[in-house]
Amino acid sequence: MVDREELQEKFWKALKSDMTVMLGLLGVDESHTRPMTAQLDGDHGPIWFFTSTESDLARQISGSHRAVATFASKGHDVFASIHGDLAVDNDRKVIDRLWNRFVAAWYEDGKDDPKLVLLRLDAQHAEIWQDGSSLWAGLKLLLGSDPKQDYKDNVAEVALK
Repeated sequence: MVDREELQEKFWKALKSDMTVMLGLLGVDESHTRPMTAQLDGDHGPIWFFTSTESDLARQISGSHRAVATFASKGHDVFASIHGDLAVDNDRKVIDRLWNRFVAAWYEDGKDDPKLVLLRLDAQHAEIWQDGSSLWAGLKLLLGSDPKQDYKDNVAEVALK
C-alpha cells in the first residue's frame, strides 16, 4: 500500500527542484495548458507563477478560477495532476521573496514593471504517481507477476497541504 504522506512529500520536493508544470484553466480555451515555472514559498503550497498582463492566462482570469496543472519530474520518477484555484495575487512581499535573476530577465522595469502579474495556485488535491519501474519490478514481471498489482502501490489521490 502506498504511503500517501511520503508520496506527497516526494511530490513537493520534486516540484521545488524541477519547477516546470503545464498550467491551464478548467473550461477555458478547451482547458489548454502551457508550460509555467512554479515557485514555492516554503516547502509546500501555494504554488506561485510569474506571468505578464499580455499572456492569455492572465487575461482569462477574473477573480479566482479552477485550474489544473500537470507535473513530471526531470527524472520521471514523480508525476502529478494537480487541481485547485488560481488567482491573481500581486502581493509585494511574495514578489520580493520569490524574485530572482531568471524572473527579472522577463521584466524590463523589474519588480515595478506594469506588465508583471503574480498568480497564486491554491492546490487542493492531486493524483500523484511514482515510477514503479526498477530492476526488481522488471524481474517480477519476467517471473509472471501482475504489473497492475504492483503499480497500484505507486499512485495515490491526496489532499494537498
